[in-house]
Amino acid sequence: MVTDDLFSQAGESIDAGKSAQPIADVPDTLTPNSTLSAAMGPYQKYMREQGMSENTIKAFLGDIRLLDRYFKLKGTSPRLGEIGTDDLNLFLYWLRHERTDKEGNPVPCSPKTYARRVTSLKSFFGWLEETEVLPSSPAAAVIQKSARAPLPRILYDNEVDRLVRTARDLLWSPTKPDARPYLLILLVLQTALKKSEVVNIRLEDIDISNPREPVLYVRYDNPRYAHKERKLFLGPAFVPVYNQYLRTYKPKERVFECTARNLEYVLSDTAALADIPGGVSFETLRWTSAVRSYRFGTPPEALRKKLGLSPITWRETFEKIKILANPGL
Repeated sequence: MVTDDLFSQAGESIDAGKSAQPIADVPDTLTPNSTLSAAMGPYQKYMREQGMSENTIKAFLGDIRLLDRYFKLKGTSPRLGEIGTDDLNLFLYWLRHERTDKEGNPVPCSPKTYARRVTSLKSFFGWLEETEVLPSSPAAAVIQKSARAPLPRILYDNEVDRLVRTARDLLWSPTKPDARPYLLILLVLQTALKKSEVVNIRLEDIDISNPREPVLYVRYDNPRYAHKERKLFLGPAFVPVYNQYLRTYKPKERVFECTARNLEYVLSDTAALADIPGGVSFETLRWTSAVRSYRFGTPPEALRKKLGLSPITWRETFEKIKILANPGL
């Protein structure tokens, strides 16, 4: 189920490119070493003094809280003075392309909501600049919707080998064999599925009637996403691991009957055992799979369909894949 975006703007037109003009005083205790949460109260007071509506105040505060939550999801809690323009651009990219709910389903960000969130960042950090908490606003140069996110991280070939070997060792462990890490990693490296798609795989979506050519049917309950449905080859190595997994875990309806967070822990724990710096996420494996597929000769149009991307989204994605797959200049 797709979750509606939070704090949609109602009844007010906001220019996303307009610079904020804050003039309110700020407590002496707010410094570049303060946290985002510490600035919420003073920022709320400033907006009320400026005569902003309660809807706008609620929306702007919600956007800054979401920024704080984003940093925590990434395992960081930067101080006000440590937040840069690149951090804010990555946050905006996450909003448009990577944000999911607790079940791993994508959370949409409409152009109107995106524009408001850009305005929220400019207002908040502009206020911190005007009150001299910060020497300059990192949001002043925030790129608008046409922003190009930095190249995604992928695993190098030796890291893929280590990760797969480690997962295979867990599968063959003489004391406590576990097929789930190997199955999960093999599945995503082969298919380039998104996290939400992995979580939603039903038992009947996998056809192993021909062990040499097992296939996965990627299905969506919502007709809105029918264009993302596809049939993917799983590879002959999949079937033995899958059968062992079924014998051990005995799923009833979905292949992975756990939360998306649990599967993230499986990846991070396996990456730690494989000594992979920076860990491994679903997004990392998806990009790694896409780059390897292109490098091994998959035609661009076939790769687009494999990833379940629209032609418009594919343009920017393919440019990144080519850069990551081609030899260095």
